[in-house]
Amino acid sequence: MLCVRGRSPGSVGRIGIPARSAEGAVRPCKRARGPRRVRTHGVVARLCRPASRGAEGVRVTSLDHATVNLLLAAAEFGPARALTPLTGGKNNRVYRAETENGEAVLKAYFRHPNDTRDRLGAEFAFSRFAWASGIHCIPEPLTSNPDAGLGLFEYVNGRPTTASDVSADLIEQAIEFVRDLNTARWRPLASRLRVASEACFSIAEHLGTVSRRVDRLAAVTDPETAAFVNRELIPIWEEVRSETSDTALSLDKPLEPTARCVSPSDFGFHNTLLEADGRVRFLDFEYAGWDDPAKLICDFFCQPAVPVPGCFFEPFANAIAACFPDPESVVHRARLLMPVYRVKWVCIRLNEFLPTSSQRRAFSLATNKLEARRATQLNAARAALHQLQEAAA
Repeated sequence: MLCVRGRSPGSVGRIGIPARSAEGAVRPCKRARGPRRVRTHGVVARLCRPASRGAEGVRVTSLDHATVNLLLAAAEFGPARALTPLTGGKNNRVYRAETENGEAVLKAYFRHPNDTRDRLGAEFAFSRFAWASGIHCIPEPLTSNPDAGLGLFEYVNGRPTTASDVSADLIEQAIEFVRDLNTARWRPLASRLRVASEACFSIAEHLGTVSRRVDRLAAVTDPETAAFVNRELIPIWEEVRSETSDTALSLDKPLEPTARCVSPSDFGFHNTLLEADGRVRFLDFEYAGWDDPAKLICDFFCQPAVPVPGCFFEPFANAIAACFPDPESVVHRARLLMPVYRVKWVCIRLNEFLPTSSQRRAFSLATNKLEARRATQLNAARAALHQLQEAAA
């Protein structure tokens, strides 16, 4: 079954930061489309290389050429002349599909019996909502085949954003993206969005989500990792959880629907490409949906791949919070939850040691890279936990 998004003609121009009319409506940050041309130069990263073989238990999406060509035809492309793996991601396999009249990004999503999240459905629903709302600083969703676990998106010509690129301008672009998403959260299409992966709508849910991550790691079998988890991670988590519980005004009070945000989820510059003109294109929305804006803020500053300096915390948090009825509450929750989310991101670094997560990595990485990645991630987790200890001292 093909889910086809209607195509609208584009105009030649540069992508821009979304602006607002006097009435507060979002004006689209237009992305040039124009005539399709095959670009054989340019760097595209942040996406993934296929593993040499599927891991045990993984439902590996095979690239049946007939299925791929049907997908391309539905988006008004010709048959694929080449499918080139793109590197940089961790969960899925992504290819540049070159055709005689243009190119697109083909994404094959990881699926596993023990991980039933519909990554394709979440990403496509979010992307279609954004594009329908005039938010075009993301790749355009073109068409998908849910049965085959395949999605087709606009090809973005850019390079991975690095820590040295992070500036006030890039922070403002990130703020505008989130602000425009949530200006549009009252549109009917937003009601069709599901809750985000690991969405949390109370302090208790935030604590419970991280507790479950810590508990899963308590069962790892690698001796060095098990020692780190049991002797260092768990005791520090118990301290953080206890202090957060004691400080919070109400653990179980649910967040009102009007205070919830449309979140890209896993939001940060690690999921972006930087174009030659300095504009950011935001990527990877397979966990997107409704969530607590405080979680979005915490993830933005806790993700380690492209760290954001702490000096941007207050302006970023205040700008995001201003989208909601009680801004002070959003900022207060974000400050309260930062240590909780620092522990969460220590846990995320150790995902490679969990069975399903390691199979997801094996799906996207060459198998000979997995062990090296595990060693790197354990060292990074240890360093991050020590930084958390020092900050609390």
